[in-house]
Parts: sequence; C-alpha cells; structure tokens
Amino acid sequence: MDERIDLEEFYDLRLLTDLALSPDGDRLAFLASESDPDADESRTGLYVVPTDGSRDPHRLTRASAASAPTWGPDGDTLGFLAARETDLDRRAGRSGDDHDGSEGADGSDDGEDGGSNWGGGRTDDDPRSQVWTFDLARGGDARQETDFERGVREFDFGPEGDRLVVSARDPTDEEAEYLDRREEDGPIEVTRLQHKYDGAGWLDDVTTYLFVVDRESGETERLDDAYGAGSGEPLMGLQPAWGATDRIAFCRSSADDPDDDGAVDVFTVAPDGADLRRLTDASLRCSVPTWSPDGTRLAFAGGNPENWYEPTEVYAASDEAGADRESLSASLDRTLPLGGGRPAWLDDEHVVSPIADEAWTRLAVLPLDGEPRRAYERQGRHRTVSAFDLAGDTVALGLTTADDTPQAFALDAGELRDGGTGEPIRRLTSLNADWVADAPLPDCDVVGYENSDGERVEAVVYYPTGFDPDEDGPAPAVCSIHGGPMSYDAPGFRFANAYWTGRGYVVVKPNYRGSTSYGREFSESLKGSRGDLESDDVVSAMDHLVAAGVADPDRLFCTGFSYGGITTAHVVTRTDEFAAAAPEHGIYDFYSNFGTDDNHNWHEWEFGMPWENEATYRDVSSITRVDEIDTPLLITAGEEDWRCPPTQAEQLYVSVRKRGVDAKLVIYPNEHHDVGKPKRATHRLEELTEWFRRHDPGVTKGEELGRSGGR
Repeated sequence: MDERIDLEEFYDLRLLTDLALSPDGDRLAFLASESDPDADESRTGLYVVPTDGSRDPHRLTRASAASAPTWGPDGDTLGFLAARETDLDRRAGRSGDDHDGSEGADGSDDGEDGGSNWGGGRTDDDPRSQVWTFDLARGGDARQETDFERGVREFDFGPEGDRLVVSARDPTDEEAEYLDRREEDGPIEVTRLQHKYDGAGWLDDVTTYLFVVDRESGETERLDDAYGAGSGEPLMGLQPAWGATDRIAFCRSSADDPDDDGAVDVFTVAPDGADLRRLTDASLRCSVPTWSPDGTRLAFAGGNPENWYEPTEVYAASDEAGADRESLSASLDRTLPLGGGRPAWLDDEHVVSPIADEAWTRLAVLPLDGEPRRAYERQGRHRTVSAFDLAGDTVALGLTTADDTPQAFALDAGELRDGGTGEPIRRLTSLNADWVADAPLPDCDVVGYENSDGERVEAVVYYPTGFDPDEDGPAPAVCSIHGGPMSYDAPGFRFANAYWTGRGYVVVKPNYRGSTSYGREFSESLKGSRGDLESDDVVSAMDHLVAAGVADPDRLFCTGFSYGGITTAHVVTRTDEFAAAAPEHGIYDFYSNFGTDDNHNWHEWEFGMPWENEATYRDVSSITRVDEIDTPLLITAGEEDWRCPPTQAEQLYVSVRKRGVDAKLVIYPNEHHDVGKPKRATHRLEELTEWFRRHDPGVTKGEELGRSGGR
C-alpha cells in the first residue's frame, strides 16, 4: 500500500457532525457532512439508524443540505431545517392559496412582516431555510412546515407534537424596504454598536422573535416578549426549547445596551406569550437550556460574560422567576466544550454533559444533589467525544480517533447511572470504512513536557504510520496551533493530519497555556497577555521532540489558524528555529484592529480601551516586533473575515516584505473566518504543504517529500 493521501480524497469523506435520539432512544438521527465537487459546496445529509445496531443507517435527504435534526414527541416525526424549493403541496393549483396565506405573522392582514406567507409573495430566487418533517411511520418525502419570508433559524416541537416554536426575523415595513435595497446592493446603514458579525455580515435593526406555529392550520402567533438581543445573538440565536409543562425556554440579553454587554439570561414563557419569567440575573453568559423530563427544571450552560477563561459550567434552576441556581459541575474545574452540544437529563435528578478534560472530551454525570463524577475512563484509548445525545434509556456518542473518522455509537443509559466501566458501546455507523481501511492514517499519543517556566504542558502528537525514530531517524515536524485560545486539542481524525503524516511529517498540536481543558488556573494564566506564554509552550514542545529524537531540528514548521495564527506570528518573533511558518487568519496589530472586527467587547474586557491603554495594545501585537522576524511566512486571510480582518494579514505581509523576508499572501475571496468551500479547503492545505516543502532543507528542488509515492 502506498503511504500518501491525495488531496482529491478530501471529496470522498463523509464526516458525522450531529446526533439526535428519538424520545424512546430506539432510533438515532445524525448528520454527515460531505462535499459536492461540481457545486464546490459542503453539504450535510440526514440519516437514521436503529440504536440496537440491527441494520445500517438509512439516508433520508439527498437533494439539499439539512441541519438541526429534532424529533417530535411521537418518535415517528423527524424535523430538520433546510433551504429547499417550496413544497409542491404549497404550490399546487392555479393560485397556490390552498393554505389561506392571508394573515401575517402577527395576525395582521398585510403579510408584509416576514411571518407566515403561505400563498406566496416571495420574489427571491434562492429558498430560505424552513422547517421540514419526515413521517417515518408512513414514509414519503419531507413535508414543509413553515414558510417564513426571511426563513427559520431554530425550532422545537411542542409537548403534543401539534405545534412548533421557531425563531425568525420579523422586519417592520420600513426595515423590509431597507433589506430589499440591501439585496440590490444599496447602501449599508448601521446604528448598532455591534455593527458586524462574522458570517452574518453587516448587522441591522431587524428583531428576531419566537413564533408558535400550528402544524395543521399553519397559523402563527408571535411571542412579543420572546425576542433576540445582544452582541452574541447573531451567533447564538435564541435557542428555544419546549418543555413538558407547556412552557418555552429561550436565551437573550436583558441589558439596557445589549450590544455592549456579554451577559445572556435564560427566560421561559407560555406558548401564548404570557407569563414571561427571567430565571437568571444577568451575571452569566447562558446557553443551551434543556428541560428536565418532568418540565419543572432547566439545565443550562453558564459562563462568565467577561472572563471567557473561566470554565463554562452546567447549572440547574427551577422554572421560577429569579430562581436559585446551582452549578452542578463547579467542583470538576472543567469547562464545557465550545460548541460541544447541550447537557441532557439522565432522569429528573441527574444531568449528563460533555466536558473538556485535559487532552480529551468525555462525559460527566452531574447529580442535582451530590458530587459530579466522570463517566468511564476515556471511552477507549485515544477516543474522544465529538457529539452527544441522551434519550429514553440510550446514550448516543459521536466518537473519533486519529485512525478513524467520527462514528456513531450507542450505550445503555443505565451504565451511566450505575457508574459502569469498560466498553458497553454498540457501533452504529461505518462511515468511510473502505477509505479508512486503505488510508495511511497516523498513530497518535498525548505527550507531556515542561515549558521554560518548569510547568507541565501537553501536546497531541500524530506520527506517520509505523514511525520509529530509532530506526527512521528524526522526521520533519509541523507544529499546528489551535485557535481560541478558549479551546484545546484532543486526539481525533483530521484530514490535514493524515495528509501530512502520510508525507512523513510528525504533526504536533500543543495545548498551550490558555487552553480551556486543564482547569481555570491553567486557562486564566493567559488573561490580559498575548504572545509570551503560548509561544514558550509551542517552542518548548518542539524542543522536547527534538531532544527525544522525534523531530529534525532543521526541518521544523509552524502554522495556526485564528488564534493559532496570532500565536504563530508571536512564535517567529521569538525564535528563528522554524524553517518556515504560516500564520493564518490572525490578528497582528490589536491597536489598529479595534472596531474593525466583531470582538470589540472581548478586547475591551481584556485590555481596556486602546486610547486609554495604548501601551498594552502595542505590547500584545506581534507587528511591533516585526523587525525580529526572519522566518519565511505564508500569510492567509478570508476576504470577508470579520473575526480577524484581512487588513491584518496585509499589514503583516507588507511589513515583512519591506524587511526582505520571503513571504506570500493568499486571500480567499468571499470567505469568512472559516474556509468553507471544498476547493478552498484543499487549496489551503496544498499551499501550506508547498510552502513547507519550498523551505525544507531536506527536500531538493522537484523532490516529493515522503517515504513512497502517492496513493
């Protein structure tokens, strides 16, 4: 077998991304991302599989991407969001008015406020995201449940399954006229402090509300007191959840100036819009509210709205205004994974949640009355949780290792109640089985080492298949630095890791100080600073591997994306030991950056205002030490990245070129902070690899790196 992975194989992968268990736990819906090479788009397919492992998964969607799989209470209705062509049932007939679309979302008769619009009125060619449902008992294609003019962002089923709660934008007539002008490239007009958000674009004053939708009649009712607000709302949404006692939970800011405040509260409201209750007190950044089975309590994630280095904890509170809340996970000193899914109720007295635990993501059982405990050692060697759900008597896990793509597994919830050990896990999927069997996937280990301050730090290290430094000698090594910094690396499959290890590189991913999975003290050590601690931990990792004979000191390379790009730039101001580096989508001048990205509140909290603390902003900026950079730099950016604006990449590029440093600038048009299109993703990996090869003293001109030819 050849030992290389071709870039084109990226298009063959189908990667599990999300899980949703049916109420009885007997069936699992999951999403898998995949590439559409002809359209150059990433899409997600929706699948269902029985959790007893009795048959292979069945694919439900084929024509378009799906998201947010959500089961109805009957266990046969499966809802999802998709931007599909309007349901034929809504278009049949000469006028398409069978559903009586005369009423707008607020009961008015003008149909102009972005609400339910059954009879048409849409002029956009591109469909908006709506709620669709499959009836798995009767079969057939999905049914369109909503027709909001501006689309639906989130939804949940009512306890009887006959109603939906959805979040949707609801512009006034004046706001709708402005949106129409914007769609025709009219001038942008912003009055909000949070004037932009990465991926969402330039922000406007249109309010997002919760609506209750009757599934049979299509009638909608807007809940006037359940609306979106806050600087984080473009990313977080309202996160509606409908409980067993017929109340709806959601999250929003209640601050006087929500764009200038990071706090987010948990609210509940009756489905007719009455009896609004605020459960929290504006002291937390709350998210993912989840009802207990009896509908009397909510579990939710809560973090410090200013100090993001503090662990985000799991809280529980009763459904009462100003309720007393209790942290269920505080004594663990561990955070919830960013974007790692919501906590789930094992029963009315226990919550289960993923936690970030050193170089792993694992489960914790959190009793309402008692001490929290970790569930299982690690779900298997070097296996980490990538997705999670719990329902009935079943726990569903997405698990990944370095040598397998994420797969879905199921286990009995009783094992969590009883504190079981071992591997009571049923594998439900075999995504990419043939590809995995043939691919030269890496070996992996978590390596501990000391930084220059004598503190223990860990790195996740990926090795070429069968690599033995005693026999093979030291290898070229790529240090790949995670973003955040409120994040961490855990063993798992990444195409880039396999691509590089298949070409003979060792890939090193340090969990530098500031990484959130080692407790508050380790994470908070980075607070108020940039560059010194992280770069020390990065350099110390490479020095450790060089001393161990794993990494070739003349063939070291460094790259990182987002905060990893920020750190990469600091690393090359600190040392010249890397043959080449690639800071990607980073910030290099925090002073000039202020107000041009979507993170002004974070920067203000951590560093103060730039005109009041100019010295601090200059000190945390790598651009002020650009005269110390001699390492060749490949610098990348997204043209519409508003988390780390492309002007930052331009500044760094021009500055090092002025000094005569070999450098290249790559800008991805129409891309935001992430590089989303498959052709861009493969191009990015190819650019990085070619940059390292070009500056690798162990590679002669025209020579391919690695121990054998391509696959």
